[in-house]
Amino acid sequence: MDPTHAFELERPRLLSIAARVLGDPVEAEDVVQQAWLRLDAAEADIASAPAWLTTVTTRLCLDRLRARVPVPTEQTAAVVETAPDPADDVALADSVGIALHVVLERLSPAERVAFVLHDSFGFEFATIAVMLETTPAAARKLASRARAKVRQPASEGGPADWEVVDAFMAAAREGDFERLLAILAPDAQVTADAAAVGQGTPELIRGRQQVAEFFNGSAHAALPVFVGDRPGAAWFNRGEAKVLFDFDVVDGLVRGIVFRADADVLARVTRRDRSERRGPADASTSEREGDRR
Repeated sequence: MDPTHAFELERPRLLSIAARVLGDPVEAEDVVQQAWLRLDAAEADIASAPAWLTTVTTRLCLDRLRARVPVPTEQTAAVVETAPDPADDVALADSVGIALHVVLERLSPAERVAFVLHDSFGFEFATIAVMLETTPAAARKLASRARAKVRQPASEGGPADWEVVDAFMAAAREGDFERLLAILAPDAQVTADAAAVGQGTPELIRGRQQVAEFFNGSAHAALPVFVGDRPGAAWFNRGEAKVLFDFDVVDGLVRGIVFRADADVLARVTRRDRSERRGPADASTSEREGDRR
């Protein structure tokens, strides 16, 4: 088969894999383009273009991940073979969705690749092992370890509230409906104070599906903020907060969002960088037992 034709057939799948592993569609485009250049320059016969392209794309993603931050050397080859983890055969729809967009930065590059390829794309561990240049047992262990980290509640090292809020708002802006569903609790709802209702905000939206539909593709102008020392988002006009999106995050999921336009509440809103974890108030406030949880 002509290399160009083979690549174009595989390109959408490769982009999907790279985007999920890297968490950046633009960077994924660059990686897949590099994979194409390597295919075009290959002199040896390639038995399976899909397999070859998948392996090259995955390894390029690994290189990108390892270049972002230094991580300890991963001693994967020495992992002892263990009995299969029953959880490996379970579809972790909600956990996978949250992990991909909230917790992945906490995983090592190899853990991230093994977890995404197995839990999101269904790759066998033997195939993943080839990409990671390790053994199937080690690949299984990497995915299992990543899955355990994903399932940790916030109090045990799971996603912080600001990570969940920012992941939710990013999914809303990007129109990623499946991700919105994954970050919302089943009983999620949206409410509003009287001032926000007066500005045209819905008074009540109940249920994960309905909340996701409402936010899907919206909130492009919302900016990350603190209200007191809690992370949230807000719509600004001429530099002033006009409507606050006040989040209730429980165990890494959005349980509720309250639209607030009351002047007293808006007076407490301050802008934040997306990487800021705490507000301008005493940093220890967010660690106290009574902090809005």
